Parts: sequence; structure tokens; C-alpha cells
Amino acid sequence: VSNFSRNIALWVIIALLVLALFNLFQGPGTQGSATTLAYSQFISEVESGQVRDVTIQGNTISGHYTGGTPFNSYAPNDPDMVRKLNQHGVTISAAPDEEGTPTLFAILLNWFPMLLLIGVWIFFMRQMQSGGGKAMGFGKSKARLLTERQGNVTFGDVAGIDEAKEELEEIVEFLKDPQKF
Repeated sequence: VSNFSRNIALWVIIALLVLALFNLFQGPGTQGSATTLAYSQFISEVESGQVRDVTIQGNTISGHYTGGTPFNSYAPNDPDMVRKLNQHGVTISAAPDEEGTPTLFAILLNWFPMLLLIGVWIFFMRQMQSGGGKAMGFGKSKARLLTERQGNVTFGDVAGIDEAKEELEEIVEFLKDPQKF
């Protein structure tokens, strides 16, 4: 696999992530072509018979005129609104309140498993590049073989070290009488 194809794959993954984040923030409730009405104007449109149907979601009212054009309005707590809509033959549907825009923490919490998998994947890709093509090369032993010249320590080498002498005396004493210890 060439370096060029790895770069292309990385850019494709980044583009997909950006697209997914864009769709996450876009949300299902975006209506670009709907006109926004004041509540008083909405009530007068209902009373004049120009409203076909409405969907009440919390305090938000969305609906269509008899011609099919969409509109949005914001309703105060008006207990007579549903009665007025029924009197004028408007089809009413209700929907639960939308939860607010997710916080950054909630987004990160939802994306954490995916980000963790991407991080592990990047880690293994880097290991494959540096480890001579072996995916599990990070556990290679770095032990070296000691030759006679490098590993030959004699009593003459440690003769001036008092701690080494005391440790050897303790070992000899232990070998003579292990019951003491």
C-alpha cells in the first residue's frame, strides 16, 4: 500500500467525519422556506380560514396554509387556542418538545467510542509504518547478547565496594546457617 493511497484514505475519513458532524448540527427541524408569523397574525389567519393544519410542539406552532405554503409561529400559553383551531376546522397534531441543542460534552460522549477506535487505528497504522511492516511490532525485545568482555565482573572489580562485601558475607552466612534468617 503506497503512501498516496493512505493519504487518500485519511482524507476520505476526515471528509466523512465532517459531513457527519454537519448533519448532526443540522438537525431535522430546519425549515428554510417556512415564513415566521407573529402570534396575533397567526390567530387572524386561523379566523379568516386560511390555515389548513398545524403541529403544536411545546410553544412552537408549525403548519400549512390552505394553499400548502408552510409557516411557523411561537405561541404563548393560550388556553383558547385549541378551541379556536377546532372551531375553524384546522387539523391539529401535537409533538413532544424537542430537546435542546446538544452540549459539547454530550456530543463528545456520543462520539467517544468512534474517536477511540480511530485513535487505535491510527496507532496501529503508525506502528506498521515504523515496525518494518509488522502490526504487532511494538512488543519487540530490545535485549542484547553480552559477550565475555562485556559481562565478566570479577571480585577484583567490586573489591573496594563495602556494600558488595557485606552482601556477600550475608549470603555466605545464610548458606552456612539458614535457620538464622
